[in-house]
Amino acid sequence: MKENVQETELTTQRGRLIRDHKLEIITLLAVLGFIMLFLAVSSGGDHMFRGSDDLGSEKIAELTGRPVESFSPLIPQYTPPSGEIEATLFALQAAGGGIILGLIIGYWIGQRRTRQDP
Repeated sequence: MKENVQETELTTQRGRLIRDHKLEIITLLAVLGFIMLFLAVSSGGDHMFRGSDDLGSEKIAELTGRPVESFSPLIPQYTPPSGEIEATLFALQAAGGGIILGLIIGYWIGQRRTRQDP
């Protein structure tokens, strides 16, 4: 009898855990799905890793008949003086994005806890 009560409580706790963390579980499953999709798509074949800038520039050159080198951007891009500075700027950008994402998720969790607590 005591074992049945413990099993029932354990099942109830699992159900409550899933219900309380539904958004986190869905997000985790979505991220894992994207990772599996990326690995499945990129694992086969001979891929040329080219950006949209290269493909777009080539298409514009093909349509206009002017070589790619004759086009220049309206706003010149900043080129860092060294690879270390470029890596540092990228790391700062990634950290800033992580902070913003963390603040948004923390806000959502705080709102949910505020609604649950009377």
